[in-house]
Amino acid sequence: MNTDFPKNDTDNQEEGEPQKEEKSPSTLIEKIQQLGQTNVPQLSQDSKIHCLTIIGQIEGHLALPPQNKTTKYEHIIPQLVAIEQNPKIEGVLIILNTVGGDVEAGLAISEMLATLSKPTVSIVLGGGHSIGVPIAVSCDYSFIAETATMTIHPIRLTGLVIGVPATFEYLDKMQERVVNFVTKHSKITEETFKDLMFAKGNLTRDIGTNVIGVDAVKCGLIDEVGGLGQAMKKLNKMIDLQKEKNEGLIQ
Repeated sequence: MNTDFPKNDTDNQEEGEPQKEEKSPSTLIEKIQQLGQTNVPQLSQDSKIHCLTIIGQIEGHLALPPQNKTTKYEHIIPQLVAIEQNPKIEGVLIILNTVGGDVEAGLAISEMLATLSKPTVSIVLGGGHSIGVPIAVSCDYSFIAETATMTIHPIRLTGLVIGVPATFEYLDKMQERVVNFVTKHSKITEETFKDLMFAKGNLTRDIGTNVIGVDAVKCGLIDEVGGLGQAMKKLNKMIDLQKEKNEGLIQ
């Protein structure tokens, strides 16, 4: 009597290749789903420049709703530490299109960028509003697109505010931290920056000023009007200068 029994599907899968239905989605499908196209240019693996994007709202100690596009400072800060330690990275390009966000998170990112030992260039595309201003000026050289804007306004608090003089003093000190950082890392004077910050009539429902492209350069906030090509060219030039300086010190 024949005692051989047909093997079940599980045995077939164990001996042979797994069924096609169980395979993970291909790279091609993932690209279509995420980016809407199949052919996406990739960054060169041996590139000496690291590109860091700061987009949406800068998220601080409180998590924002999932529908908000955010830049999380707990993601950016470790990247900056890794950039500083990686000898293959010789320069950093910061691309900003942000509405601002948490003041302390923004200042933390700004301070880390300002203290990097490697050349840094920032470019404001679309907008670099509110606490995005210190991040833009924290780099060694800054660019702004001709159509990009930067909103400068006083610090505002959301949530419970205790109506005592100490609250005003706390706000004033926090604001001074922002003003001091921006004036230290750009060509704008403290008086001009505060005039822009407290201007009335420029913003319909708020106090402050919306500075566009060329105006940001005229007032000394940003170094130059330009786009991606100019920013990359400037960064490569700064990298070459630093190399020459380091070689001179070694000799």
